[in-house]
Amino acid sequence: MRKLIVGAFTSLDGVMQAPGGPEEDPIGGFSFGGWAAPYFDETMGAEVGELFSAPFDLLLGRKTYDIFAAHWPYAKPDDPIGPLFDRINKYVATRNRGFETNWQNSHILGADAVEAVRQLKREDGPNLLTQGSTDFLKTLFAHGLVDEINVYVFPILLGRGKRLFGDASQPTALKLVSSKTTASGITANRYVPSGAVTTGSFEFEQPTEAELARRKNLT
Repeated sequence: MRKLIVGAFTSLDGVMQAPGGPEEDPIGGFSFGGWAAPYFDETMGAEVGELFSAPFDLLLGRKTYDIFAAHWPYAKPDDPIGPLFDRINKYVATRNRGFETNWQNSHILGADAVEAVRQLKREDGPNLLTQGSTDFLKTLFAHGLVDEINVYVFPILLGRGKRLFGDASQPTALKLVSSKTTASGITANRYVPSGAVTTGSFEFEQPTEAELARRKNLT
């Protein structure tokens, strides 16, 4: 059985869009492409290196796949990421039936991407690691397919843009496995699902008249 591991760079308000450069993903008029670069330091590089240190296959949405396929195969041979991404398997989720891959070791998941991912998880092999892929991630979260979340939160508010989580996420309690903070203020947090959401209350055991009136006026 393989695990499905999410790796995500986000702003403090949860935006994932175009961390790497101005032309990465300007869709929707997003004008802050490259927001992650000024904060990247040696500690953050080590964190990313650790994420990539265990064997993995990439699991990508089509738009992120296109970004990666236009960049990583052309990286220098001594680049720590390019040759790695080049040789591993890359599984792509796309709604475009005419889509063709042009990057070695790439595989299209097919019409039912959710079932294809379930089948991949049942097989032997390295873990499945996502990068970017905001739309596809929402589907993976909604179907409870994620086993681990690595989120790197940058100390910046972007206000608008594609976000890590959406209303389709499956309610799940999470356990914080590890947390580090870099000198530039990035927090690197690793979570695993820990069961159903539980609730409690800080309310008075006997609600006040004012509280009862407030509840009555809720819309």
